[in-house]
Amino acid sequence: MIDLNKILREFQIESTIENYGNGHINDTYLTDPDKYILQRINTKIFKNHVELMDNINNVTSFLREKIVKEGGDPDRETLTVVKTKDGKNYYEYDSENVFRVYKFITGTKTIEQSTSADDMYYAGKGFGRFAGMLNDYPADKLYETIVDFHNTPKRVEALKKAISDDIAKRASSVQPEIEFALKNAEFAGKVVEAMASGEIPLRVTHNDTKINNILFDEKTSEAVCVIDLDTVMPGSALYDFGDALRIGASTAAEDETDLSKVQFSKEYFKGFAKGYFEEMKEYLTDKEIELLPFSAKLLTYECGIRFLTDYLNGDTYFKTHYEQHNLDRARNQFKLVSDIANLEDELNKIVAEL
Repeated sequence: MIDLNKILREFQIESTIENYGNGHINDTYLTDPDKYILQRINTKIFKNHVELMDNINNVTSFLREKIVKEGGDPDRETLTVVKTKDGKNYYEYDSENVFRVYKFITGTKTIEQSTSADDMYYAGKGFGRFAGMLNDYPADKLYETIVDFHNTPKRVEALKKAISDDIAKRASSVQPEIEFALKNAEFAGKVVEAMASGEIPLRVTHNDTKINNILFDEKTSEAVCVIDLDTVMPGSALYDFGDALRIGASTAAEDETDLSKVQFSKEYFKGFAKGYFEEMKEYLTDKEIELLPFSAKLLTYECGIRFLTDYLNGDTYFKTHYEQHNLDRARNQFKLVSDIANLEDELNKIVAEL
């Protein structure tokens, strides 16, 4: 059993500590009375914590300079990495237990599930501002913390391997889901191919733009700070736009099992797109704008096949709370894919009007 207070002392912090948040990947704690976030990095997923923390430190340092120039508050508008007493960005207890600390940002709240188009508007502005401030950061200087993270064709190949290997002996019970996934694989390469051809530029991307990865002001509900920067890597703006809509424009939680409650909201889509355009419109290319509605379908599909792959592999990636949790998540995402496909013309019209 690791003594977390001993870990904190490596960051020169003396405080009590308790579990915090509900993230799928890392273990997170909050200290009191001094407010800091302590996280144990999941080294099974993020295999090179040195590169991971270099990315985060470099991006947040770049953002701090931009925020200061704009007259903002860098301690509030971006994450602050707390150094150890040895001046490092992390503390390595052993190869499987690596910790980091951020300053806690007070006066903010998170939103687990959007409940209005206004929520999505502020989320769009938050992620749009994050992308806009990093528009001139050299994306190719960032490490890939998870190689091919949003390479959808490779996600399809991983699914096919999981079906073939059938490690957990579950494939026979999920044939409808497998058939849906493979049938829709025909559009999986659209963004990857456009990036390879140069039609879509390489950008600094967050790659996990769930609405709960933004801190909102408790009083005004405006976006304050984008958090959870583990997957900040080179990528496409379409990844961030589409992934944000995957959860944000859904009328139900990601693991809702009553699929009649799972629908894709045009109003939420429009709210997010409006906020995002206000911050990013001057930077986006015509091809990126053209593919924005499609990106919502692509990223939802991708996440659905990731959940299905993990289910077939015996739940080794995402945290689960019961045996069929990943399967329920996959079914939920596939329902949204169908909804988005039916709405695509209307979503294209919304983007054109904006």
